[in-house]
Order: sequence, then structure tokens, then C-alpha cells
Amino acid sequence: MADATVFYTLAAAIVGFAVLVISARNTVHSVIFLVLNFLCVAALYVVLHAEFLAVIQVLVYAGGIVVLYLFVVMLVNLKRPPETHQDPRRRSRLGLVMAGLLLAQLAAIGGYSVTTAGSASAARATEAAGGNVEQIGWLLYTDYLIPFEVASMLLLVAMIGAIILAKREL
Repeated sequence: MADATVFYTLAAAIVGFAVLVISARNTVHSVIFLVLNFLCVAALYVVLHAEFLAVIQVLVYAGGIVVLYLFVVMLVNLKRPPETHQDPRRRSRLGLVMAGLLLAQLAAIGGYSVTTAGSASAARATEAAGGNVEQIGWLLYTDYLIPFEVASMLLLVAMIGAIILAKREL
């Protein structure tokens, strides 16, 4: 019962911070709410016994991605007045209908997960096999070795391309 209370409290905080991210008038405040959102997601991973994902969430998202966002916010001219033009192609009703459909899907998923039990047995199986970090390591370097290496090569090529493009401008 305590796990469910913590889970729903963190889920409400995540949704609340997400709303604050998109509704904050100050962009720096929006980025701070985004950091708090990422930290709540990391805490949720800890509650779900996915410690490795929690650490990766804090390091990659709350650390690296948010620093990138802050640099972009600082480089963009924030002193200019907001635009008064409204896009006539904007479809507010369609967005509202799509949001309602998404909410209905989430409710269906939640209802299905309540009716099916088995999360406790999955957690026991994870602990018996040596923890989730060991399982991720085994899967990453056995079953998913080729996709892992392809992704690392793509990142290397992207990094070299960014360096070459930056050198041309200097």
C-alpha cells in the first residue's frame, strides 16, 4: 500500500511539473520545472526497482539535456515582445479530442494493469537473477551487441560531423 501511495504521489508530481513546464511564462522557470520533473521520474524509477535507469535519468536528462536547454535559453533573445499573430490553421478542437483519446488509452492501460497481477513476481525474478544492472549488461553485450555497436558508430559519425561543421565556421 505504501508503494502505491508513493507511486501515485510521484505520478501526480510528474504531471504537475509537466503542466508547469508548458505554462510557465519565464523560460528559466520552465527549465527548472523540467529538472524537477526529471528528478521525480528518477525517483519513480527507484520506487519501481530500476536503479540503473534512475541514475541514467539523472545523469543524462537532469544533467546533460537540461544544461543544453539552458544554453539555448541564454542564447535566444528573450527581450523581444511576444508575437500577437495567431495561426489560422491551428486546430484547438482536434488537439482537445486527441488529448481525450490519449487520456482514455491511459485509463484503459491503468485498468488493465490493475486487473492483472504479476508485478511482484517480476520484481522477485529480477532480484533472483542478480539485479537489473547485471541483466542489462548481459542483454546489452549478448543479444543486443550489434545494435549497440551500430548506435555507437552513429553517435561517433554525428560527433565527427558536428566537429567538421563547427571547424568550418571558425
